[in-house]
Amino acid sequence: MAVTLPKITPLSFPMIEIEEAWRLIREHTSPLPPREFRFTEALGLILCEDVVAPEDVPPFPASVVDGYALRAEDGQHPRRVLGEQTAGYVAELAVGPNEAVWITTGAPVPRGANAVVKVEDTETHNGHIVPKVVIQPGDNIRPVGHDIRKGDVVLPKGTQLGPAEIGILATVNALQVLAHPRPRVAVMSTGDEIREPGTTLAPGQIRDSNRYTLMAAVTQLGGVPLDLGPVPDQEETLRAALARGIAEADMIISSGGVSMGSRDLLKPILADMGHIHFGRVRVKPGKPVTFATINGTPVFALPGNPVSALVSFYLYAALAMRILSGHPTWQHPQTQVKLAHSITREPGRVEFQRAKAWREGATIWARTTGPQASSRLLSMVGANVLLRLEAEWEHIPEGTEVEAIVLEPLGLEATP
Repeated sequence: MAVTLPKITPLSFPMIEIEEAWRLIREHTSPLPPREFRFTEALGLILCEDVVAPEDVPPFPASVVDGYALRAEDGQHPRRVLGEQTAGYVAELAVGPNEAVWITTGAPVPRGANAVVKVEDTETHNGHIVPKVVIQPGDNIRPVGHDIRKGDVVLPKGTQLGPAEIGILATVNALQVLAHPRPRVAVMSTGDEIREPGTTLAPGQIRDSNRYTLMAAVTQLGGVPLDLGPVPDQEETLRAALARGIAEADMIISSGGVSMGSRDLLKPILADMGHIHFGRVRVKPGKPVTFATINGTPVFALPGNPVSALVSFYLYAALAMRILSGHPTWQHPQTQVKLAHSITREPGRVEFQRAKAWREGATIWARTTGPQASSRLLSMVGANVLLRLEAEWEHIPEGTEVEAIVLEPLGLEATP
């Protein structure tokens, strides 16, 4: 039996401010349950428990240079060289008065020695070495526990694991770690006009860029995209795609079908299948962006214009991804920038313009990427920040300081 969809009108959803939209996303999104990962597969994940060192690092006194292990108290007298100590084993050598042992970087310091002199700080005479510098006890020796002490918390809960952190896990032999998994994000484009790249277009058709843009953005932010494909504006196929996303993913992102046209079916379908938390936000671009949950799974229905889709991804869906990932900071990093040119715009809504920011000394400057039409995806190319222009602003002079959202992981370069 056919399901009667809820009647949706422009008045069905109040126009809310972006801060309220962010609050609703935080309220209805929770971190994914943690599970164990092998440390080699944990790059980018967020730790769910402290990592504690089970032993001292280094576990033995080690030389930090190539040189000679000796006794500092023997001063600059000649030393007879007994043999050599290289890394990876312990030689049966003991250093006595006026004796020395050749030692390599990282090798254990022999018994009796309390300093190491660099090879370039010595002279050789008749099988003896003579230090050319004053030697102090402990010189060029990394003592037991110098880097890490047994029982130290080397990586606290909430740490995001980067290359250095993976190295620390290997150092302390933490082969398995408890972390939040990468969010699986199902992505689909909607519309009867959408066709795959590589196909010949008939009149009225366009190639699907949104799906590939959004899947790339999901991957860049550490998620695992699930391709639901292009979906025509048909209730049965839209419901089936959403059902697959609910079954296989932790979050769903769609583009298109959220305005008020006769073929814009996503809002009524989401209202029937789950609960819509907001359906309009007082921002530009992306006013009709919609956030819903179906059986607890976040669903972001983004506008179909390419820029609106990607900007809305960063403003809303990316924040939900951070929450799902267990990131301790749910929001994107923000900074203050100075405008390198004036901007004139139509007031009425908070606007997020795409811009390129760069540093000059202590100041961060920003220049927009050109025309800001929501259909012009080129305005996102090279953008590393979104400038927040407040609703009441119309003419913004050059040099004005404004808030900007930094688009991870692009960061800020040193030149424009």
